[in-house]
Amino acid sequence: MSLSDTTPLPSLAKPKKGTDWWAELRAIFWLILAVLAFHSLVAKPFYIPSESMMPGLLKGDRLVVSKYPYGWSWVSPSFHIMPRMSGRLFGAMPERGDVVIVTPRGARTDYIKRVIGLPGDGIQLIRGQLFINGQEVRQERRPDMMIPMDANIQCSGVVITRADGSALCSLPIVRETLPNGRSYDTVDLGYYPQSDDFGPVVVPEGHVFLMGDNRDESADSRASIENLGLGGAVPWENIGGRAEFITFSLDGSSDWWNPISWFTALRGGRAGTSLHPDEAQ
Repeated sequence: MSLSDTTPLPSLAKPKKGTDWWAELRAIFWLILAVLAFHSLVAKPFYIPSESMMPGLLKGDRLVVSKYPYGWSWVSPSFHIMPRMSGRLFGAMPERGDVVIVTPRGARTDYIKRVIGLPGDGIQLIRGQLFINGQEVRQERRPDMMIPMDANIQCSGVVITRADGSALCSLPIVRETLPNGRSYDTVDLGYYPQSDDFGPVVVPEGHVFLMGDNRDESADSRASIENLGLGGAVPWENIGGRAEFITFSLDGSSDWWNPISWFTALRGGRAGTSLHPDEAQ
């Protein structure tokens, strides 16, 4: 007996399987773990929330902070979930002039400041003039910097209105050169005793002395913890990484619900700006 031409052939299609939700969740878990590991051990983004590092850094700048130059410590994980411990793994002391992120004593948030003093250094300010180990740090008056005003700029200098109605923030600039030859711009608003007279102090072993570039608008190692400062030199294990370069910058006009504003709020010319100090030639 032969099979009829109308006899159905067996199906070759494989039956569909349902979604393996456990496999999907495992993949998401490992992806999140990889991102956290990268942020904690290699590099992470950082947002500038204040004016304390003007003129080099503006509120609204986004930048990359590398985690490995100084080794790793309890502040290295992105959310500071580790218990406070002394020392560093594969530790290296920052150099004078480095811009670093730091976690103040008793806090879980990060500040961004510049390394001024290393262990054993004597630090003093007299009427805004910085002295390291009794030697006057070279300062050079530069032309005022003109920064376009926007929603993220709170001008501590002089606001200049142009003929077209736009405004500029004029900041008095002083170029500072540290003993190792590294230089950078600072803002000098005049004589303010509470910030321009300090010390002398000696930086303890295993500590660094940090200051903001906007010298009269920065709560740093000169200010007490109660005044939202760093309370003196900070332990080197509280240093979370080194600032490398600006990725992009926003002028404060964007709204999270309006994607077009994410692009119109971009400040031009800031992406890719290095945050390393200039080196002596």
